[in-house]
Amino acid sequence: MNKNFRRIIFKAIGLAMGVATLVLNIIKPLEGKNAISLLSIGLICLAIDQLENK
Repeated sequence: MNKNFRRIIFKAIGLAMGVATLVLNIIKPLEGKNAISLLSIGLICLAIDQLENK
């Protein structure tokens, strides 16, 4: 897989998880553990992207 394509995917997942958490919280208040799970997945993807960049 192309390295640039993989970086875009990881960044897109990180952004999508943040937006999903916000939208789901607006529609119906999320439980804390569900919001933390979504945000953790996004943070992990962004961390992987940064680690591969170095």
